[in-house]
Amino acid sequence: MVKVLSSGGSVLLPVDTAGRVLELLLIMEQYWAQRHLVYPIYFLTNVSTSTVDFVKSFLEWMSDSISKSFEHTRDNAFLLRHVSLIINKEELEKLGDAPKVVLASMSSLEVGFSHDIFVEMANEAKNLVLFTEKGQFGTLARMLQVDPPPKAVKVTMSKRVPLVGDELKAYEEEQERIKKEEVLKASISKEKELKASHESNAKASDPMVVDASSSRKSSNAGSHVGGNVDILIDGFVSPVTSIAPMFPFFENTADWDDFGEVINPDDYMMKQDEMDNNMMLGAGDGMDGKLDESSARLLLDSAPSKVISNEMTVQVKCSLAYMDFEGRSDGRSVKSVIAHVAPLKLVLVHGSAEATEHLKMHCAKNSDLHVYAPQIEETIDVTSDLCAYKVQLSEKLMSNVLSKKLGEHEIAWVDSGVGKVDEKLTLLPPSSTPAAHKSVLVGDLKLADFKQFLANKGLQVEFAGGALRCGEYITVRKIGDSNQKGSTGSQQIVVEGPLCEDYYKIRELLYSQFFLL
Repeated sequence: MVKVLSSGGSVLLPVDTAGRVLELLLIMEQYWAQRHLVYPIYFLTNVSTSTVDFVKSFLEWMSDSISKSFEHTRDNAFLLRHVSLIINKEELEKLGDAPKVVLASMSSLEVGFSHDIFVEMANEAKNLVLFTEKGQFGTLARMLQVDPPPKAVKVTMSKRVPLVGDELKAYEEEQERIKKEEVLKASISKEKELKASHESNAKASDPMVVDASSSRKSSNAGSHVGGNVDILIDGFVSPVTSIAPMFPFFENTADWDDFGEVINPDDYMMKQDEMDNNMMLGAGDGMDGKLDESSARLLLDSAPSKVISNEMTVQVKCSLAYMDFEGRSDGRSVKSVIAHVAPLKLVLVHGSAEATEHLKMHCAKNSDLHVYAPQIEETIDVTSDLCAYKVQLSEKLMSNVLSKKLGEHEIAWVDSGVGKVDEKLTLLPPSSTPAAHKSVLVGDLKLADFKQFLANKGLQVEFAGGALRCGEYITVRKIGDSNQKGSTGSQQIVVEGPLCEDYYKIRELLYSQFFLL
């Protein structure tokens, strides 16, 4: 890269908008500082400023070196001194052909700033395009990586231009028609609400009789009958056009479905003016409150426009280089992970044919794995060969079972036969006396705990070579299954030593740490 810059060329790195590009920025920042380089570096995306601003406040999620550096020196690693954050190409155009490094989106070279910059830089042999990841199939980046230049490639250039003439007139007429439809819909909705309100008022104005016994008595109203005053209001109906003598009230007649009230998405949509103001404030905060004219035009330009596209042929004369910076595991790491996980079945996807076949042969040679390498849109069956059945225990069988408490559970050895009761698989008592079974020890012994247990019993114990040395002659060690590395597979506990009093005593104490079935 430095060689290209020193010879007067520029370097383009097609990158994503956030992610691995942050590591690239830190690497280049440190390298520029160590070598005292003066070539400008630009990080060009539509969200470059906001991305770095957010990252500055998430240092606790970074590596230990970054977080500790901030704790001790209060030096934020993302206060970039050699990298300029820009959201448009005008800064690049000011430099002209001056040597520079540009990290631009997108990594596929199909669209975005990287697409436009590549078209400008491709015809100069002194320039360099540095890929940090393999392009997706069918993209321009992948095409250039598979078949490097010199060559000619066809690209599509798109440009947004304002509407003029008949197109602008047709657009304005369409917008006017849409506005009229919205006004009409609003008026119809308002009429319906007003009509519903009038109907409720009409119902409320029906003739009614008011019992004045619960209200204050008036000596000048009605006639006195038995001490009660009855006031009859009849013959008055409010006109339809009258205004209710109260604040306007509209009953909520919302629709409901199985998930609750049906909402209107328009109620949660921001108005265009609010969106413009928020974008202005957000952009201003990300650039110290300064928004250049081109950025403001990009954010606030709402003039009618269209996108025109045309194909052109580009002669690719620049150099291409690939640096694996995707952060994926290499072959050695994958083989190590598979060996430690020790799966029963393995499915290999999303890899080249050569790498997939190599890993498949490696697994078949070094283990008894069932390895599948399906092609695109191929269906495979990875159902386990083991069959599981749901059975019920009969009451007659359970009445003869002796259970032992093990933590929160109870365990027991059961000899039974299988039959059907009410079309369900059921474990039944055996028809004949079952043969005696070997004793089974249930539990998980830790040598450290067993050492403390033996010490409490007055025995002299110590660890030696990963085993427990008991007294002068007896050794207790755990032997695991070598095919189940890193797992809690079957393990054996071996007691080594001569048949003496200490041997039988330690064996009896060892048995006491397990449940015997």
